[in-house]
Amino acid sequence: MPLYENVFLVRPDVSTQQVEALAQQFTDILTAQGGKVAKTEQWGLRNLAYRIKKNRKAHYVLFNVDASPAAVAEMERNMRLSEDVLRVLTVRVDELEEAPSAMLQNKGRDEGRGGRREGGRGGRRDFEGGDRGGYGGRDYGGSGDRDGFDGERGPRAAVEVDVPDVATDEGVEP
Repeated sequence: MPLYENVFLVRPDVSTQQVEALAQQFTDILTAQGGKVAKTEQWGLRNLAYRIKKNRKAHYVLFNVDASPAAVAEMERNMRLSEDVLRVLTVRVDELEEAPSAMLQNKGRDEGRGGRREGGRGGRRDFEGGDRGGYGGRDYGGSGDRDGFDGERGPRAAVEVDVPDVATDEGVEP
């Protein structure tokens, strides 16, 4: 039988137990049709790249499936009928991976980091210039760095404009 990878997204307001129940329901559909689910991974509640049906987050679930195309089509049909499932993607693959997926490997790596560094966002704070300075402690201002420009505006130059006097116009008849 052909091999497939299936990922589906579940609404964020659904509990983790309900997501597991949905995954079991879809697994039962496949096994009833003669297929089997080799691996199930729950990636948890993750941010979406863009909004889907007014949701910014979703529960991600991955299936590695060994089933006939008819069984996969029936599973997808039931997924699309479920109001809790936001999106479904099934891809046919040449072989199934036994190791944890890249998403689970990245999840483990991020947990070992211990979160953000001291100071919140950004990196080093040992340079002068504050939060948005960004010059790494070098002085780039105010001391004539730019061809003698010190940031002050000079006095305005006087400009003479020749404006004819309206009251003494010559050549105008009353």
